[in-house]
Amino acid sequence: MKLSIIDQSPVPAGSTPADALHNTIELARLADRLGYERYWIAEHHAIEALASPAPEILIARVAAETSGIRVGSGGVLLPHYSPLKVAEIFRMLHALYPGRIDLGVGRAPGGTPLDAFALRSEREHEPPRDDFPQRLLELFAFLDRTFPPDHPFSRIKVSPVMPGGPEIWLLGSSLWSASAAAQLGLPYAFAHFIDPEPTRAALEYYRLHFVPGRVPAPRTILAMGVICADDDAEAERHFASTRLFRRRIRRGDLRPIPPPDEALSELGSAREPLVPSEFPRYVVGAPDKVVPQLTAIAEQLRIDELMVITVVHDHGARMRSYELLARCFDLASRAAR
Repeated sequence: MKLSIIDQSPVPAGSTPADALHNTIELARLADRLGYERYWIAEHHAIEALASPAPEILIARVAAETSGIRVGSGGVLLPHYSPLKVAEIFRMLHALYPGRIDLGVGRAPGGTPLDAFALRSEREHEPPRDDFPQRLLELFAFLDRTFPPDHPFSRIKVSPVMPGGPEIWLLGSSLWSASAAAQLGLPYAFAHFIDPEPTRAALEYYRLHFVPGRVPAPRTILAMGVICADDDAEAERHFASTRLFRRRIRRGDLRPIPPPDEALSELGSAREPLVPSEFPRYVVGAPDKVVPQLTAIAEQLRIDELMVITVVHDHGARMRSYELLARCFDLASRAAR
């Protein structure tokens, strides 16, 4: 099974956003050496705990710091941006790093309604109409140069002009995104770590209704949380930071990722009730516990690739988690072959 990484550039308490961005670069270098398939960078706005509102900037830096791993967005939040500008940015990245750039596109706001309003260039309509499907089709037409001859935009030559282009993925966590990816013939990345409840239904709907388009057959990524450590107790300790961070976010508290001791103290002994779901949002433990769970989930959902997100306070523990996974799934030798 292929393994990849999605990185939100988490800011540990006591560190700076600049530290978090350098952590992203260091982790990407490690992922490249370990044999991970791709490294995607998320987009979030006005959240103190997450340091990357502009994934295209980090993509350029990460691609320059690596040599084999695919690098991309997880994802560009298209409702905020002009399709032409997104096409230009990712054609530029493709020209610099041909064959290695992924354009993951999402529909979510990536912040609060106020953040989304501030990001809009046109503010006459409140709330704005949902024109995501039209924006997506326009983006394809700019990237592929496929506007009809009588369309005004057909005269626009998107530069730089290069053979090929970025690989486009549709990101989502709902049946709507599954339906859109199927109808448009796009590869589909499901954000299980955001909403685990519709995972199976969305992936099955996507496969059942897929119409060949940009890819000839369904292709799927499942993005989920994983914390792997040398023993279960250590993994659970680091997971306390994740649990408290997620609880704070739900309450509108956007502070950086807390250290484990602070998290354990604030959380107390009682576990919050789990949202009912067929598969866990996060898999946590030593390799002998984590690997069988991930393998079983991948087999049951018939996914092509697992994309791992690890949000903990200790950057060294985050690096170690990815190292253990790479070793257990034998990524380096597979990459060499």
